[in-house]
Amino acid sequence: MNTGSVILLAPRFTTKNSSSSPTASPSRTWSTYRRLGWKGYYTFEAAGLTQQAVETNSPLPRAPRPLPFHMRPKQTNYNRPAKGSAKGPGKPSNRRKPSGQEAQPRQPMSYVDELANDVAAFFEINPAQPWSTMEVMDNFEVHDLRLKRIVQQIVGDLADQGRLTRLPDGRYQFNEQRDKNTILGTVEHVSPNFAFIVPDNTIRDRDKDIWIPAEDLGGAIDGDQVRVVVFSDSRQRGTRQISKRLVGRVASIAKRGRPELVGTLEKRGKGLAVVPDSRRIYHDILIPDDKLGGAVLNEKVLVRLTRYPDAGDEDGLFEGEVVTVLGKAGEHNTEMHAILAEFGLPNEFPAEVERESEEIPVTIDEAEIARRRDFRGVTTFTIDPVDAKDFDDALSVRYLDNGNYEIGVHIADVTHYVLPGTELEEEAYKRATSVYLVDRVVPMLPEKLSNGVCSLRPHEDKLTFSAVFELTTDAKIEAEWFGRTAIHSDRRFSYEEAQAILNAGEGDFVKELTLLNELAHKLRDQRFRHGAINFETPEVRFKLDENGVPLAVVPKIRQDTNKLIEEFMLLANKRVAEFVVSLSKGPDENTMVYRVHEGPNEDKLQVFADFARKLGYKLNVTSDKLSTAMNKFMADIEGKPEQTMLSQLAVRTMSKARYSTDDIGHFGLAFRRYSHFTSPIRRYPDMMAHRLLQHYLDRGRSVDQEALESRCKHSSEREKAAAEAERASIKYKQVEFMSRMPADQEFEGVIAGVTEFGFFVEIPENSCEGLVRMQDLTDDFYEYDKDNYRIIGRKSKKMYTFGDSVTVKVKETNLARRSIDFALVRDNAQTAPDRGTSRRSGNDDGDSLADRRASRKFSGSSGNARNETRARKAAGDETKRTKGTAPKGQNRRGGRSR
Repeated sequence: MNTGSVILLAPRFTTKNSSSSPTASPSRTWSTYRRLGWKGYYTFEAAGLTQQAVETNSPLPRAPRPLPFHMRPKQTNYNRPAKGSAKGPGKPSNRRKPSGQEAQPRQPMSYVDELANDVAAFFEINPAQPWSTMEVMDNFEVHDLRLKRIVQQIVGDLADQGRLTRLPDGRYQFNEQRDKNTILGTVEHVSPNFAFIVPDNTIRDRDKDIWIPAEDLGGAIDGDQVRVVVFSDSRQRGTRQISKRLVGRVASIAKRGRPELVGTLEKRGKGLAVVPDSRRIYHDILIPDDKLGGAVLNEKVLVRLTRYPDAGDEDGLFEGEVVTVLGKAGEHNTEMHAILAEFGLPNEFPAEVERESEEIPVTIDEAEIARRRDFRGVTTFTIDPVDAKDFDDALSVRYLDNGNYEIGVHIADVTHYVLPGTELEEEAYKRATSVYLVDRVVPMLPEKLSNGVCSLRPHEDKLTFSAVFELTTDAKIEAEWFGRTAIHSDRRFSYEEAQAILNAGEGDFVKELTLLNELAHKLRDQRFRHGAINFETPEVRFKLDENGVPLAVVPKIRQDTNKLIEEFMLLANKRVAEFVVSLSKGPDENTMVYRVHEGPNEDKLQVFADFARKLGYKLNVTSDKLSTAMNKFMADIEGKPEQTMLSQLAVRTMSKARYSTDDIGHFGLAFRRYSHFTSPIRRYPDMMAHRLLQHYLDRGRSVDQEALESRCKHSSEREKAAAEAERASIKYKQVEFMSRMPADQEFEGVIAGVTEFGFFVEIPENSCEGLVRMQDLTDDFYEYDKDNYRIIGRKSKKMYTFGDSVTVKVKETNLARRSIDFALVRDNAQTAPDRGTSRRSGNDDGDSLADRRASRKFSGSSGNARNETRARKAAGDETKRTKGTAPKGQNRRGGRSR
């Protein structure tokens, strides 16, 4: 036996027709896990064993030897050697260590620890069946006496820890109730074959999501809250792409998350079933004849689930009853209502909420105005979208005798009307945000408040909560004031109207508009100098006819007036957060609701930078000033065909902004503290910020943080649902718009994404996106090169890459699935270098994985014929093992017995 050989200390691979013991139930194959990269083998080098230790039963080494190069973790800024240090093993560093500090090298997991994790995972994957220690050894093919004793000790230790239960007959079984690896999380069923579990009570990090094969969901569906057992050896894989992925199975369902679903009623055999609109529900819902609720074929309905799939039901049998008939599928109003219902968003206000809103007086008591700072005589106006109805912010301008300017940011005082403990308050919290679909707004507050009493309409006295700043000509803050006010708006501008006045240099309030625009530019420059990142992703709006049919898709253009309003709202939000902290009493800061944004994940950012480099753009992510590098990158891609896709990919590398009482700052805006204060008509967190600010102005003490944090989390979740509904409505109208195009009309597009089933093409003129399917590329057999975001023809080497320009026409549209299929008309495809490709990433050099492993293992040897023969034999053996069903010994975990 040679030190470099492969040692297969792995469980027996069990097929569906075999078992590891006479009492074992049939097991499923391990192919699901092998797709993720589970290797099922060890080397002496990886295990830290020597030839002598194995052959003579000598003691196992205390410290394992270093991992082979191909199994070492990727270096990052946090673990790469310092400049000037030696890179080879055993070479001394050229840098002096600080006094009193010694380097602590990170040792890989020892062989015994790895084996212990594998044994634990074996019981975790096969929880329903008891196993004797002999059966465990048999599954792991342990025949050496020394290793048998180690396995016995491992099983005993697991029982002592409470992770296994010892049965009266001496066998052991997984103890699910006491296992410390059980995690509470929410199901995201992203594919028919697998799902991810997002752990609860943690900041979302996709690297910490838990991968679950569909057969291990235990009857759970998308949105359910579940308890998950994470397999002990999840982190022991060899490929870098998946080395961070946790793997597990659902132990139990804690709470069902989707009691109701939206879909279309269709014929299924002799009965009827609802086909869900959600792309994350993969089975139809059977509807008994007495539960149709008056619905007929091809109607869109809301269904309440009455039966879920059983834990062992791989067919996923659902049953339900029709709750609401939304209308005929395909009609405009029906589809908009269906989108709201799909994301759990309400369409109407409860009667009690409407009744409370109607009781609110329209007129303002003079006594109330007397208690406030009066701005009614100061020049004030609003600037909003042309189709806006709720005006929750206004700006006032006053020229001071000292040459400075008093700029007031006045926000609708919603909390004066919506009081704690009322039905209005509870409904506002429940909704947490207004929802903006392509043709309508579903408001957080009833119309009397959102469009009437609270809306800062022109030529009416209104109650407001204001942030007032004295600014110099350089936009520096000389003084500030916060409190309740009364205003009278002199003019309502749309963005386009205000921009036209700025462009022409004449019109209503041209002097004030020009001043605000100049100050806004200076505030914006200050932000970018302090590290703000300029993310501007394109948006679209639709021109609809009276029936809601899209006539045109028009890009939204951000002009100076848009940025003017944005800068003063940002200033108010930032300074309110700072002011609340300044009112703190004692060492602890006042509790406040913040809008927070963590910095980007280094690995994701590096992957994006590498990809951008392939398209000819440089992004220096190692720079101390990432914001400067990112802003330069955004400037470089401006106006280029790939701008939209690269902008969206750049945003995805960043964390998602959310609400929290934890004051961690806002990375994207480069603000130390930032809150949401300026939109209380449409955002519940702004209402919370208003109440907190007034509480501290009244000299109140810091409030309970835990209760507020719960409301922050709820608001973040509702914001996400509203954003998804908005995107769904946009996508629906884009598909509807493209479905009306002539069959032979051609469109110039850009490849916006590449997958193993084709590539997505975006049409820049209307931002519509569709799929060119791999099966429609009939001139060659194309293979997916994941690492390089491209597909390549096997024979022709023709290459389609992210960012390539192509010409397409509409092949098919599916309104129910909100999808477009394109047919490729013309392209400028290049030819890839002649080096072979593979469907799996990182394996495109024409050599098999086994060949490369063997060459690495035996490179640098003395070159004698015996070693070369062994190398070829090892490569051949492993190549055989990777073909077809894995043979006995391949599966580290002993099959999937049930």
